[in-house]
Amino acid sequence: MSKTNHSPIDNPADGTGSGDIAQTPVASARANPVLASRTAHEAHKDDRHFVTALARGLEVLACFRSGDKALSNQELALRCKLPKSTVSRLTHTLTLLGYLIHLKESGKYRLGTASLALGSAMLARLDVRKIARPVMQELADISGATVSLGTRDRLSMIYVENCRGSVALAVTLEVGSRIPVATSAIGRAWLAAIPEHDRLSFMEQVRELDHVSWPKTRRGIENALEDYRTLGVATSFGEWQKDVNGIARAFQPGGELPVMAINVGGPSFKLSKEFLLEEVRPRLIDVVTQLESALSH
Repeated sequence: MSKTNHSPIDNPADGTGSGDIAQTPVASARANPVLASRTAHEAHKDDRHFVTALARGLEVLACFRSGDKALSNQELALRCKLPKSTVSRLTHTLTLLGYLIHLKESGKYRLGTASLALGSAMLARLDVRKIARPVMQELADISGATVSLGTRDRLSMIYVENCRGSVALAVTLEVGSRIPVATSAIGRAWLAAIPEHDRLSFMEQVRELDHVSWPKTRRGIENALEDYRTLGVATSFGEWQKDVNGIARAFQPGGELPVMAINVGGPSFKLSKEFLLEEVRPRLIDVVTQLESALSH
């Protein structure tokens, strides 16, 4: 399929049309979702109803990711891009409120039960997970892939449900895992489903955070958007991770919930581009159609 790129956003000032994705801010944002909120804070600086102290406290909580056992004030300060003295006051307050637990031996912090209760309450109220899981599991068994349901948080897609085929050689991502919007199939499906002005705003934020890799990132997004228009799915073949392929389709779950997407992916040696597009794609579209129908009743 021939594609012509028509950029919705101009090239950076250097006028380059290509660039290698390095460990620059976009890659860092995948590891640190708080980076994505810095621009948002600038946008709210003139909003008299915006509570900066609350936003910073939430940033500290957002620093904890799947796999993190505990973090020190210094580590949190680096991730939040805030002074260590500020972070120390925030962690003290969050500990008193039960959102963090202070480990006296190491001096580090881990998430407390209040934080876990918030996440558990949110997941429990996502009825879409209960409806989606049976059809997701069936698709995972048929394809031998990992099938995931996710929604956007800052520059990442966060998984809220995950199913693996019985014989799947799966990418080890669990509920709560994050992957970047810009380079993943599930993130690109989300981009394809949101209003154009929101998509352009998001892409501008990505460009501002990483001028160097932006041209290549932009081309990948635009190609995936064209795939979504012509094939009904967004794609990522070795762009998020060089040995991982995936396709995804988005949907509106209703009930004032944000746009969500379902991804089918796994190791490229097992899930070829041809297999995903020819065999899995029609099944994925059918699964999302079933889900949309069930959620509309």
